[in-house]
Amino acid sequence: MTVFQAVVLGVVQGLTEFLPISSSAHLILVRDLFGWEAGSAEIAFDVACHLGTLFAVLIYFREDVAGLTVAVPDALAGRTGESAQVGRLIVVATVPIALVGWFFADYAERLRQPAIVAVALAVGALGMLVAERVGSHRRTAESLSLLEAVGLGCAQAAALVPGVSRSGAVITVAMLVGLTRESAARFTFLVGIPAILAAGVRAAWTLGVAGMAEHTIVLLVGFVTSGVVGYLAVAGLLRYIASNSLDLFAYYRLVIAAVLGLWLVAL
Repeated sequence: MTVFQAVVLGVVQGLTEFLPISSSAHLILVRDLFGWEAGSAEIAFDVACHLGTLFAVLIYFREDVAGLTVAVPDALAGRTGESAQVGRLIVVATVPIALVGWFFADYAERLRQPAIVAVALAVGALGMLVAERVGSHRRTAESLSLLEAVGLGCAQAAALVPGVSRSGAVITVAMLVGLTRESAARFTFLVGIPAILAAGVRAAWTLGVAGMAEHTIVLLVGFVTSGVVGYLAVAGLLRYIASNSLDLFAYYRLVIAAVLGLWLVAL
């Protein structure tokens, strides 16, 4: 992997990790389109980019993260309070992806096929369009029940299928149960912190320290690029959805799915 490839893939990862358009889909498409085979650096590079986007969301939501950390004792004791309630919801919503990731992660890797990506992109787009039109858009995250948190966790777990989009799936389900766009997006980013961390740790554990050290330069480039772009993506999305619907992202997904479908037919 060259430094140029690391920059491009880092930008793609940072941008699409948080926008509801699927980072896995775009990474697969970019690599297939340009024929970029990362070889032994691929897993290590994915770890670096995951850590970059993790730092981006931690920095952007530093006040929320600090509040959740301080509220851990209250959350464990079942006390009331916004941070304690949101903390409990995050823990509950993390359970499904932890279980699915532990038992089915290897199977999910075998789903990284363009045809599956195209279908997942289209289905996710339709879900977003429906959520925009049937959701009440009135609730905040702390009003969620534990059962609803489980549902959001299942949506996050479904994003292990390439093309689904973790942020897109969680935001869609959150809006379907009545959350405002802003609350849905904010909760999605916060609940993604444990998931992103776990994915990075799992990949790093699989690769080992020696495998990471072998590609130091491209890993640093991927980490920094994905982190900076990821921070801008979070800020931009929250600002955009404050006064706009998710229809633009849904239509974009449908276009990409259609183009990918035509490309597969032409092969």
